[in-house]
Amino acid sequence: MQISSRFTLALHIFACIEVFGGSYKITSDFLAGSTNVNPVIVRKILGQLKGADLIEVARGTGGTTIAKPLDEITFLDIYHAVECIEHGDLFHFHENPSPNCPVGKNIHLLLDDKLTRVQTAMERELASITLADLKQDAEGLP
Repeated sequence: MQISSRFTLALHIFACIEVFGGSYKITSDFLAGSTNVNPVIVRKILGQLKGADLIEVARGTGGTTIAKPLDEITFLDIYHAVECIEHGDLFHFHENPSPNCPVGKNIHLLLDDKLTRVQTAMERELASITLADLKQDAEGLP
């Protein structure tokens, strides 16, 4: 299983807004140039981030800005804004395990609690990292 690239693309977008926002108008075309992703996909992610009130997008000649202080935006906020996880569950079971099989009829009893613990641990870690942390780490890069 792999988390979709929308999450890392969103983080890349925030980094670009922070680094280039004072010097350039941050548009989907500008961001597409840095991410090397189609501007349509960038616009979709921007729409999701805007819907979560994490960025502001000015129509026409405006560009994109970050809507909150960096230390108030966690990786979990961004993950929730751009990831499409069904019913809030990271793990999705196949639809119809066999009720006639001892494993199939008990698979939820065997795994549900463990998978919930895994998801909770991941979300706790994502909640502990902010965009301010990312900015601080980036300041030491060449």
